[in-house]
Parts: sequence; C-alpha cells; structure tokens
Amino acid sequence: QVQLVESGGGLVQAGESLRLSCTASTNIPRNRPIHWYRQAPGMEREFVAAIGTADYTSYSESVKFRFRISRDNDQKTTYLQMNGLKPEDTAVYYCMVAAGVWGPASWGQGTQVTVSS
Repeated sequence: QVQLVESGGGLVQAGESLRLSCTASTNIPRNRPIHWYRQAPGMEREFVAAIGTADYTSYSESVKFRFRISRDNDQKTTYLQMNGLKPEDTAVYYCMVAAGVWGPASWGQGTQVTVSS
C-alpha cells in the first residue's frame, strides 16, 4: 500500500499563499487519481482538488481559481498551491490516492493550515 506524507502547512495571514506537498513512498501511475481533502474542526472532511488521467484537474467551488493541483514528473510528489488564502481555508489538509486496479485507497496523516484574519 502506498504511504503518503503531507508537508508545507503552517500559519499564514489572509491573502497569503502556501504550497502543500504530498510525497508518496513509490511511483504513482499518472492515470491514478490523487486527491486533496480538508477537514476543519467540527466539520466533515471535504473534497478540495483532484488530478487524474492526462493531468485532468477538478476543484471544489470554494477553492476554484485560488488553488492549483499539480504533480511532479518524478511521479511521487503532488502539490497543492494555495493562493489568496482565507480564514475559512483553515483545516487539516490530506492527500489521498484513489483505489482501483493499483490497490486500495491510501491517505496521508494530514498537515495543518491555519489562516488568520
């Protein structure tokens, strides 16, 4: 099973940017979808962004036009560039590789993002 480690979280002010990284223990095929989710205190985990076959990307409405998901050519690292951060973006951010013919889904341990107003 793929092991994932997120990094890059921290405390920033509203309007600033952060780039989160998700590093896998093994190469991830480029047609295997990778997702970012987030979970704020007292809230359910929610979808943020995904990248799939041919680098097709999708975003939640709340982050569209502010966040950008991408992945490195090494096939191990996925990024979430977050611009124009808002206090409501405060959450623990998780990356996840989708289940499928490659094996079961796998989640990272999360990285905290805190945006102050």
